[in-house]
Amino acid sequence: MRIEYLYRYPVKGLTAEALEEAPLEPGGAVPWDRAFALAQGDSGFDPTDPHWLPKTHFMCLMKNATIARLRASFDPRSGTLELHAPDATSCVANALSAAGRERIAAFLTGFLGPEARGLPRFHHVPGHVFGDQRRPVVSFINLASLADYERRVGAARERMRFRANIYFRGAPAWSELDWVGAELQAGSVRLNVVKRTTRCPATQVNPATGERDADPLAELDALYGHRDLGIHAQVIEGGKIAVGDAIELLAR
Repeated sequence: MRIEYLYRYPVKGLTAEALEEAPLEPGGAVPWDRAFALAQGDSGFDPTDPHWLPKTHFMCLMKNATIARLRASFDPRSGTLELHAPDATSCVANALSAAGRERIAAFLTGFLGPEARGLPRFHHVPGHVFGDQRRPVVSFINLASLADYERRVGAARERMRFRANIYFRGAPAWSELDWVGAELQAGSVRLNVVKRTTRCPATQVNPATGERDADPLAELDALYGHRDLGIHAQVIEGGKIAVGDAIELLAR
């Protein structure tokens, strides 16, 4: 097995950024993955005492499909976050500064319009990951499973609907769902597979158009009797991963 694609998603719900390599630390996520999020005004998120909250407390594709039409890019060296809307408006600000985050929050709130609740705030809390899981994880998708799903449903289902960190080849379709409890060696990193990835309505959103034009939840349920596509793993020994690295399933 080998890594074909590697991604981070700096802002929860927004654009994927392709990587060639990434360092991983024990218990951590891909660096800058879900490092920023727009908390809805009624979220109750406290940056001075950060705790995990479900995605619906934040701007997210599950509730805010049109955000797929935003284009975001983040430069960790300068802290600059660029946001570009389809109407050609944009925001360029330092996401690591309080003033920059206020500008970003105002831009995103304006874009959300009536979907913004209360007074949303844009957050970055060093060390906190705005992920969908309670603990930081690295998400994997087996490209053979995705291909089998597309073949059986008779239509393309863009891989970016599923927002994984690592897409890999070389394993039989759906075999990864049986890896829960096993360890993986990916590059120089060792991980423990902790759960299957049960998909949510965010996958209904076309990543190019922002339209809900498919229903992977219903399709997976009808075809396979479950709504799982992918796995989550926790880093237990740090190191580096890179596109092209081998992945090995270790003995349980």
